[in-house]
Amino acid sequence: MDTMPDQPTLQRIVIAGGGAGGLELAARLGRRFGPARVFLIDRSPFHIWKPSLHEVAAGTLDIHQEGLSYRMLGHINGFSFVPGSIASIDRQAKRVQLAPLLDEQGVLVLPERSIPYDGLVLALGSLGNFFGTPGAEEHAIALDTTASAEHFRATLLRAVVRADDRRATGEGAPLVHLVIVGGGATGVELAAELRDAGNLASDYTQGDFDPMRDISITVVEVGPRLLGPLPERVSTSALAALQRRRIRVETDTRIAEVRADSVLTADGRVLPADLCVWAAGISAPTVLRALELPLNRVGQIVVDAHLATPDPAVFALGDCAAAPRVDAEGTVPARAQAAHQQAAYLAKRLGMLMRGGTPDNTPFRYTEHGSLVSLGTQSSVGSLMGGLMDRGFFVSGLVARLMYMSLHLMHHYTVLGLGRTISLAFGRLLLRRTHPRVKLH
Repeated sequence: MDTMPDQPTLQRIVIAGGGAGGLELAARLGRRFGPARVFLIDRSPFHIWKPSLHEVAAGTLDIHQEGLSYRMLGHINGFSFVPGSIASIDRQAKRVQLAPLLDEQGVLVLPERSIPYDGLVLALGSLGNFFGTPGAEEHAIALDTTASAEHFRATLLRAVVRADDRRATGEGAPLVHLVIVGGGATGVELAAELRDAGNLASDYTQGDFDPMRDISITVVEVGPRLLGPLPERVSTSALAALQRRRIRVETDTRIAEVRADSVLTADGRVLPADLCVWAAGISAPTVLRALELPLNRVGQIVVDAHLATPDPAVFALGDCAAAPRVDAEGTVPARAQAAHQQAAYLAKRLGMLMRGGTPDNTPFRYTEHGSLVSLGTQSSVGSLMGGLMDRGFFVSGLVARLMYMSLHLMHHYTVLGLGRTISLAFGRLLLRRTHPRVKLH
């Protein structure tokens, strides 16, 4: 499934999805070819770095202060921003159909629109995968969008207020039960962030609410340990850090059902749950199923080593794409660092096609730089240089935390530019770590 050698010049590139990969690609191409040739579609007016969604959910990150306007980014980088949700894609006519855009009150802002393209890059990210678990889709929250993260934050606040009312009236125990399904990076980071943010939630109570005592957090993982894909030392350190925060961890545990007020395990136990967060896997957006392009079992588009599909006008990157690993078995993992590398690769390849040239046959090679996992506002753990040496380096504490923050900074560097990044992004990140800002209502 190689890119066709006689592919015509791509005059107009449309990028569907403004996540880490899609936005970085739009910024790189926009600076070279301008707003008449590069278009970015996203349903939200603001960009939030997806690895930060657990902070939005915990209330330690205010998206109204941290979010970057796509229109502003388009002005800085030279691409055109098109707000809207994708309703369908007509590959024969080479047009993307957008659904009507409504405001929060349901009032029509923009009607249905059709956006033509010569080249289309699908960067639609991923959604939560409930694996057919009964009740999960109805009662669990998947942190895959800013809207879902804010919904969780508001629901948590209401649960805390209700628990505090029970204490005040003597009608029952004030405990708030949180169950996080999935012991990967999202689940671990959310658990740690929620524990650190507990004191902030208590600001909305009558003064006798102790978050360490009155908020119960349980992480449920189907595998034998947390952070299964990462080195065991990272997993062990993360487990110890969560246990120090009085966070319960259940490994080798499969969820059989999610109910409105509890979670049922496969071995018959019932875990109380005022809130259930599902962080146990990903699936691709359903709009991809109608494209008649090859998909894998979780709905990702299968692309070749050049991130191309069998349709020479359609490419895909990031979480919605299943790209082969050139130097290893399997596919490229769904991580922000992979999307970043794929955006840089496609920027060069598409740039050549947009100039009327012919790209060479150099495939996309994913380089594993290691992984960092946030354990709250003060520390992180992780392994670095995993792709350069057999075992990699283990880092933890403040050093790992600064490295974790630098990943966000590097993303800002790509989409804003060096000078503005140092003065704005790094300052804001550092300030947020030392003086967290919260907007829970």
